[in-house]
Amino acid sequence: MSLIPRGSLMDLDNMFEQMLSPSRLGGEAKEGFFSPRIDVRETEKSYEISAELPGVTKDDISVTLEDGVLTLEAEVHREEKQEEEGRVIRQERRYGKYMRSFNLGADVSESDIDASFRDGVLTLKAPKREVTQPRTQRIEIH
Repeated sequence: MSLIPRGSLMDLDNMFEQMLSPSRLGGEAKEGFFSPRIDVRETEKSYEISAELPGVTKDDISVTLEDGVLTLEAEVHREEKQEEEGRVIRQERRYGKYMRSFNLGADVSESDIDASFRDGVLTLKAPKREVTQPRTQRIEIH
């Protein structure tokens, strides 16, 4: 597959982020921690990236492409408040920023990438270029 997450096995930041993620620790996300789920699928004609972004609006999402690197950024601002007869009993806020980058392979048509956002899921479709068979040409010897 040519579409691969940016980073390497020796990427210490990513390693610690993975080890300390709330899903691995069995707890809730700490304030400021935002880690949506990403699915990457390959079909015969394209790659498809889906990102679950609950609580995020379309205006809070940025998708950029620079030097063959597709970057997804999102920011969440969520507040919950419960009141009982004018007194605040519980108030919770969640803020966080998320960024994920993918190296696009040579077989991706960068100018045709499409993005849509529906029901809290961002979907990016990156069509593959048509594969051309190498042409064999006979060279005359003089």
